[in-house]
Amino acid sequence: MSQIKAGIINVTGYIGAEIARLLYQHPQVYLQSVTGRSLAGQRLGEVFPNLKKTRLTIETDIDKNIDIAFVAMPHKASVSIVPDLLKSGLRVIDVSADFRLKDVSEYTRWYGFEHTSPELLDNAIYGLPELHRSDITSALLVANPGCYSTSAILAMAPAIKEGLINSDIIIDSKSGVSGAGRTLSLTNHYSEVNESVSAYALGGHRHQAEINQELGLLNTGSPLAITFVPHLVPMTRGILSSCYAKLKNNKQLQGSRVIDEIRKIYADYYKDSPFVEITENPPKTKHAMGSNFCLIYPTVDIINGNLVVISCIDNLVKGGAGQAVQNMNLMFGLPETTGLETLAIYP
Repeated sequence: MSQIKAGIINVTGYIGAEIARLLYQHPQVYLQSVTGRSLAGQRLGEVFPNLKKTRLTIETDIDKNIDIAFVAMPHKASVSIVPDLLKSGLRVIDVSADFRLKDVSEYTRWYGFEHTSPELLDNAIYGLPELHRSDITSALLVANPGCYSTSAILAMAPAIKEGLINSDIIIDSKSGVSGAGRTLSLTNHYSEVNESVSAYALGGHRHQAEINQELGLLNTGSPLAITFVPHLVPMTRGILSSCYAKLKNNKQLQGSRVIDEIRKIYADYYKDSPFVEITENPPKTKHAMGSNFCLIYPTVDIINGNLVVISCIDNLVKGGAGQAVQNMNLMFGLPETTGLETLAIYP
C-alpha cells in the first residue's frame, strides 16, 4: 500500500513529540505536517533536538492533504477542532479526553465544560485495542485512552469479564512527572518532586470516568465501586498500578493452584494482544520504558483471598503516543505492531 500521510496538531507537547518520533520511524507513514501555534515558524528539530532528522517546520495550521490527523491538544480544545477535520474527510485520533466518554453529562462533572459536539460521542471509538480492536478498524474518530486508564483497565479487565471478583476495587497508581505535560507549574518543579512521593486528586481523578465506563461495560454483576488514587513519583516516564479486589467464592478458583488458574485466565484473555505480556515476576516501570508494552502480573493474597494485579506501562508510549500509532495501524489495515516493535530501554 502507499504510505499513509499523517499530521500532528500541537506537536509541541510531550505526547505530540512522541507521536512524531514514532511516525518518523514507521515504515508505512510519511509525516507531512505538524502544528504548534506558539512555536509556529520554528524547525521541529530546534524545539526537540531528538527530532532534527524530521526536517519539519512547525506550522500554524495543519495541511489538509493528509490521511489522518493526530490531535494532541489539551482537554476542552480538541472538541472545537475535530468536527472540521472529520468534515474534511480526514480520519482522526484525538489524544485528549474530549471524545472518550459516552455520557455527555460526564464532561461537566469531570472536566468542567459543556461538550459542544455530543453527536460525535456515539461514533467515537474508545481506542484501547485490547477491548475494541474490531471497532477501531472501521473508525473515523478514535479517542485515545488516558495513561492511568490504560494501565488500570488492562489490569482489571480479565477479572471483571470472567466474574472473578467482588464489586469493590482499589487501584493505586504511580506516575512519572511527564504525565503532567510540558507546562511549568509548582507541582512538577524539580525541587518539589525530587525525593518525594505525593498522592493527588483524592476527590476523584478525571481518568476515573473512563475507568468506570470501560470496566463497567465488562461487568455483569453488582455495580462496581472503584477507588482510584494516583500518585506522583520522582521519575520521568512510567506508570505502575497496584490493583486489589476480593475474589469471589468461585469453584473455578479453589484449591492450591488458584494463582496458576488466575494466570491462565489472564494469559487466555490476552492471547491475541501483542502488546500485553503476563510476566513471571512483578514488573518495574523500567521494564516498559520506551516500549508499547503493558506488563501485567496477576497473583493472589492467599491469606485474605484478594486478587492483586500489578500493571506497568510507559505513560508516553502505551499510555499515549504508542497506543495512538497502534490505533492508526488498525484503522488502515496494517498489523497493529507495525513501527512499534521496539523493546524497552534498560537500564
